[in-house]
Amino acid sequence: MSQRIKIKALLESEQTDIQVLVKGWVRTFRNNQFIALNDGSTNSNLQVVVDFENTDPALLKRITTGAAISASGTLVASLGKGQKVELKAKVIEVLGDCDPETYPIQPKKHSLEFLRENAHLRFRTNTFGAIFRVRNSLAFAIHQFFQERGFVYLHTPIITASDAEGAGETFHVTNFDLANPPKDDKGEIDFKEDFFGRPTNLTVSGQLEGELGAMALSDIYTFGPTFRAENSNTTRHLAEFWMIEPEMAFYDLNDNMDLAEALLKYVIKYALDKNAEDIEFLTQRLLEEEKQKPQNERSEMSLTEKLQFCLDNDFERLTYTEAIDILKESTPNKKKKFQYLVEGWGTDLQSEHERYLVEKHFKKPVILTDYPKQIKAFYMRQNETDANGNETVRAMDILFPGIGEIVGGSQREERLDKLEQRMDEMGIPKEELWWYLDTRRFGACPHAGFGLGFERLVLFVTGMGNIRDVIPFPRFPKNAEF
Repeated sequence: MSQRIKIKALLESEQTDIQVLVKGWVRTFRNNQFIALNDGSTNSNLQVVVDFENTDPALLKRITTGAAISASGTLVASLGKGQKVELKAKVIEVLGDCDPETYPIQPKKHSLEFLRENAHLRFRTNTFGAIFRVRNSLAFAIHQFFQERGFVYLHTPIITASDAEGAGETFHVTNFDLANPPKDDKGEIDFKEDFFGRPTNLTVSGQLEGELGAMALSDIYTFGPTFRAENSNTTRHLAEFWMIEPEMAFYDLNDNMDLAEALLKYVIKYALDKNAEDIEFLTQRLLEEEKQKPQNERSEMSLTEKLQFCLDNDFERLTYTEAIDILKESTPNKKKKFQYLVEGWGTDLQSEHERYLVEKHFKKPVILTDYPKQIKAFYMRQNETDANGNETVRAMDILFPGIGEIVGGSQREERLDKLEQRMDEMGIPKEELWWYLDTRRFGACPHAGFGLGFERLVLFVTGMGNIRDVIPFPRFPKNAEF
């Protein structure tokens, strides 16, 4: 086993006339002679040449699409087109048979819908091989970015008793017999009898706990799964998704924006450098897909150009108030083309508005700041009331082409009186978040942080259109397969 060489390494090597052992899955087998072998290290296959005249016919019949095989022999320069080297096999062993009559992933183009129905096997296709290698690189680059800057990786809890966003869309955690839970004197469920002695849920965010870490360690980040029980069957929502949430002591909103922009550029560049072959494949896939669309719906830039564009341009920064003025005067708003018309200050921006700003008006990534207090979470630092009487908070959202919001963050409210007042206004019980308020009682300081939805990042970098295609095992309403 230890002698096995991965196909990517062989194809990148300049060596020939060496003895090698490879293992992988058969993509195709033609003329009883040429095996296209893939082991997942690259989309490129290694051609394995079989000496069919001296091979047992029973073995040849078992070399079918999807079968797992081991092949050893001599790596030689290839005379065929499309590959520099091929393996002249001396020994072939079938490690796992695959019935060609029932195997769903045949050597042909499959629709994404078909592959979602066979999601347990979709990793074996070129598209999903490329997506998940890119996802892997992005995850590694995120850790590398923060580690290079001295951040501490903090594991925040999956099970919590708080709803950080106050939205109430949480999955409850219990070990009760749901058909017969214990009741108290009033006939209500007695959570004191539950495993944790109180109502608990799956986390919607690690932010509040992350702030506790930042108040001692200065700079921390979390990277883990989060859960929203939001009944959204859309191409942009999942019930389980991954979030990167840094929290930084002594940061203000400008520091926060600088860090978020630097992070996005760093990880995109890492993927472009590390996964050039995969991103080129996904670029061509997207070009083919766009040929089916009317000309006016096609992207102005290819996937690779779009990614490079994000690296080459500073993100446009403007306030929510400035954005509302632009949107109010925009052609789609005046001609009533927006589904949600922008009538004035206080409007909660929808994806169509965000994408107009990014894709039509500025034609580059945008950071919006200073949103109305009423449409943002309780923990965001409040600004002074402006000349028009508008109340805003030190929030920032980063908007990307084709995606809309990819990052949401803010400077946090470090003033205890202001924070408590805002919690009262929003009906958030202070006694349940006593531990959070303690960070404002004992050595409070200005601090900030943001959340980056990892799947939305992967969606952007791979050019895919559906968020269910960029997470290995998607969870959404009425679906929790495997």
